[in-house]
Amino acid sequence: MNKILQYISSSLSRRLRLFIALLATSVFLVALAVMFMQSREAVRSEALEHATQQLSNTVQRIDNILERVEVATNDTKWLVNRHPDCPDSMFVYSKSILENNPDLHGCSIAFEPYYFKEYGRYFSAFAYWNNGKVEVSREGSPSYEYFYMDWYQLSKLLNKPAWTEPFIDSDSEEDVSGDMIFSYCQPIWDNQGNYIGTIATDLALEWLSETISAVKPYPNSYSVMIGRGGTFLVHPDPSKLIYESIFTDCLEGKNPEKMALGQAMVHGEEGVKQLKINNELCYIFYKPLEKTGWSVAIVCPENDIFKGFNRLRNTVIGIFVIGLLLMLYVLAKLIQRELKPLNTLTDQAESIAAGNFDEELPNDGRTDEVGRLCQSFGNMQQSLVRYIEEMKSTTAAKAAIENEIKVASDIQMSMVPRIFPPFPNRHDIDLFASMTPAKEVGGDLYDFFVENEKLYFCIGDVSGKGIPASLFMAVTRNLFRIIAQQEYSPQEIATKINHALSADNDQGMFVTMFIGKVDLQTGRMEICNCGHNPPVICEPGGVPHFLQIKNTNIPLGTCDDFVFQGEVLENTWNTQLLLYTDGLTEAENLRYDLFGEDRLLKAMEKAPGMDSQDVVVMLQEAVEAHRAGVAPNDDLTILCLKLVKDKN
Repeated sequence: MNKILQYISSSLSRRLRLFIALLATSVFLVALAVMFMQSREAVRSEALEHATQQLSNTVQRIDNILERVEVATNDTKWLVNRHPDCPDSMFVYSKSILENNPDLHGCSIAFEPYYFKEYGRYFSAFAYWNNGKVEVSREGSPSYEYFYMDWYQLSKLLNKPAWTEPFIDSDSEEDVSGDMIFSYCQPIWDNQGNYIGTIATDLALEWLSETISAVKPYPNSYSVMIGRGGTFLVHPDPSKLIYESIFTDCLEGKNPEKMALGQAMVHGEEGVKQLKINNELCYIFYKPLEKTGWSVAIVCPENDIFKGFNRLRNTVIGIFVIGLLLMLYVLAKLIQRELKPLNTLTDQAESIAAGNFDEELPNDGRTDEVGRLCQSFGNMQQSLVRYIEEMKSTTAAKAAIENEIKVASDIQMSMVPRIFPPFPNRHDIDLFASMTPAKEVGGDLYDFFVENEKLYFCIGDVSGKGIPASLFMAVTRNLFRIIAQQEYSPQEIATKINHALSADNDQGMFVTMFIGKVDLQTGRMEICNCGHNPPVICEPGGVPHFLQIKNTNIPLGTCDDFVFQGEVLENTWNTQLLLYTDGLTEAENLRYDLFGEDRLLKAMEKAPGMDSQDVVVMLQEAVEAHRAGVAPNDDLTILCLKLVKDKN
C-alpha cells in the first residue's frame, strides 16, 4: 500500500490524473443520482396527474349521465303532476323518457295500490327496450307486488329522490332477467302533499362497468367500483362482484392498509394510496360518485408506471460508464502532454470549486499564462461572491414581499363571508355574493349577518386599489360589523362609520357603500345609499330596473358632519335585489367599450326564476364574455338577495 502511495505522490501528473478521475466520477455520479431522483419524481408526479385526470374525466362523464337521468326523471314528474288522473298518459311518459335517453335500461311510473280504481290494486307503467325498440307494459300482479320493492319503498320512506344500490332486474311475469341495474327513484306527491307513487328510472350496471373498465392509464392497470357498504360493483374478477367487498380480505385485522383504503372510499373521500396487491406494489387512485355514494378506483402497478424510466435509466448508466472511461483516457493523454507545475494554483482552485469563495489565490507577480490565470481566477472569485450575495438579498426580499401580499390577500378574503348558502337552516333567505379583486388584494367589500330576526347587509367600493385600498376596506368592514350588531338603522350605521373613517383620514380615502336592514318577519327593508351604484330590483312579475333612490348621500369618509338619510321599502317578499360595484358596469373589452347599465338590465331579464347563486354566476359569465380575454380593470363584487315567502 505504501509503495502505491509513493508511486502516486512521486508524480504530479499521476496525482492530477487520479484527482480528475475521482472528481469527474463523483460529479457524474451525483449528477446522475440527482437526475434519476428528479426524473423518477417527475415521472411519478406525471403518472399521478395522468391517472387522476383520467379518473376525474370518467367520474365526470358518469356524473353527467346520472345528472341527465335525474333531470329527465324530474321533468317526467312534472308531467305526471299535471295529469295525475290520466293513467294512459303514464305509458306515454315512461316511453318518452327512454326514447329521449337511449342509455337508460327502463322506466317505471308506479302508483299506490288502488290509486286508479279502474285498474284494480296494481298500476305501474313500465317502459323497456326490446330488440332496439321501446315497449311498454303494465306491471303488477300477486307474484310481483312492485310497491314492496326497494326501488319503490326507498324514495317513499326517505320522502325524497334517491339512487338505489344495484339489484337483479326481475320481471312481473317471468322469473329473472339476470341484468344488474340501479335506479333513480323520484317520489310523486299530489297537490295536497300526499305520496301517490314513484318514478323509477333504471340504468344497467353493465354499461357503468364498461365505462369504468375502459379507463386504463397503463397496460396492466384496472378499475374497480364499490357500493356504499364496500361491495364490489365493478371488478376484473367477476367472482367478486356483489358477493365480496373490499373488506373481505381485511377480516381478523389483516391487511390494515387495504382496510384504510376501503374506509376512505366508503366515506366518500378522494385521493391516492400506495399498497401491495398480490405482492405487487400498486398506486390506487380513488374518487367518489357524489350522487350515488359509490366510489371508483384505478389500480396501477408501480412497474407499469416506471417501466419507461427504468429502461432509460439502464441506457443512461451504460452511456455514462463508456463516456467516463473515454473521457478519462483523453484527459490522461492531455495532462501528460500539457501539464506544468501548477500545484499551488490547482489546490486553491479546488478549494474554490468546493464553495470556499473567500480563499486567497496565489499572487507571485508572474505575467505569463499562469499569472494571468491566477488574476482571472481572482477576478472571477470576487465577481462570483458579489453576485451570490446580491442574489441572496434580492431573492429574500422578493420572497418576503410576495409572501406578505399572499398573506394579505388570504386575510382579506377571509374577512368576507365565503360559505354559501350562508343560512342553511333558513328557507326565507336566498343570498349569494362573490368578490374578485383586480390585483392580489382589492378595495371592494361585502358583508351580511342575521341578528334578532333582522338581516343586515352591505356592499362597498374603496377609492383606489392595492394594499392601501385593502386596508381601508378591512377597517370599513369591521366598523360595519361592530356598529350594525348594535341594531342601528342603516342611516345611523352610515353616520357612525363616516365619523370613524373621517377622523385622521390624511390620505383622503373614501368608500361608496350601500347598507340595508331587513325585518325577516315582515319583509320591511331599510336602506341607505352612500354614493354607491344604484341597485337593480325585480319585483314579482315585474321587469328588472334600477331602484329609484331619493337620498344618494355622499361616500363615507369625506365629510365628518354629514347627516345621512335613509329610505324604506315596505314589502320586499319574493323581490330580487342586486347590489354590485363599478367593476361590473365599467368592465372593458379590447375596444374599451364598457359593459354598462343597459347590458346589466338586459342580462337581469333572465334573473326571474333563478336563485341568487345562478344570478351572480350568470353576471360573472356575461362580464367575462364582454371582456373577451382582457384583464379586469377594477375589482368585481356582486351580491344578490331575495326574501322567499312560503305560500303556506
